Amino acid sequence: MSAATPSLAPAPSTPRLPRGRTARLGLERARFEVRTYFRHPDRVFFTFLFPVLMLAIFATAFSAFDFGRDENGDPVSAAAFYLPGMLAAGVLLSGLQNLAIDMAMEKSDGTLKRLAGTPLPVVSYFAGKIGQVLVTGLLQAALLLAVAALVFQVPLPTEPERWVTFAWVFLLGVTTCAILGIGLSQLPRSGRSASAVVIPIVLVLQFISGVYLRFSDLPVWLQNVAGVFPLKWLAQGMRAVFLPEGYASLEAGGDWDLGGIALATGAWLVVGLIVARLTFRWIRKDG
Repeated sequence: MSAATPSLAPAPSTPRLPRGRTARLGLERARFEVRTYFRHPDRVFFTFLFPVLMLAIFATAFSAFDFGRDENGDPVSAAAFYLPGMLAAGVLLSGLQNLAIDMAMEKSDGTLKRLAGTPLPVVSYFAGKIGQVLVTGLLQAALLLAVAALVFQVPLPTEPERWVTFAWVFLLGVTTCAILGIGLSQLPRSGRSASAVVIPIVLVLQFISGVYLRFSDLPVWLQNVAGVFPLKWLAQGMRAVFLPEGYASLEAGGDWDLGGIALATGAWLVVGLIVARLTFRWIRKDG
């Protein structure tokens, strides 16, 4: 009597969360991240209020300097000249610096280890972080624009196309800096060393990218170095929105080069996605 041949049933596949649930978890995580962000005064100051403070300092300290004139012959104030750089710096601080330090701390204090034992997908976790950066970045930009317009009487653009440029430069910049922050968070060996590793990088980028110093006054070789990194392009995009058209001749290529801004920032977005995908772990391998 022959034995019955067992049926070959396919192995059960690993269950996956529905896309709708993944998106919902990401939205809930973003709400949690925003609430947590504003509960830390040091983080709010160094990434949210810092550009506003620097705009006020530069606008006051250099109020007597000559920053050129607009198309109508009216002088460009120090606040108007520094506003684009501070907006770009705010994107970098809210995205790259904030996330790099925050996620390095979460590795050290066991937050990521605890999340690894929950059903939270990595995509939802990333969406929560990027959502937090988007919300805080928008609030920061709105505050900067309000302070510039109401306190320092900076005339804001009236042409719709300039605001369209602002929208895509801002959104692309926020997303790119957030993704780069996720990738950079793998560099510090511990949460305690995160600030010491990340903040110097951010400061150097600000000084060579036309945030605190007039970009056209920098040596050509330093302009070329800055052109490798995204902050230079974000600052250039913001200058294209808020400075008179004649200032385009001061850029490295003699114009605003919006196509180059999109290409360079998009390239860094791709680099950041690859680095984040290859390096992110819920638990650091070396413990």
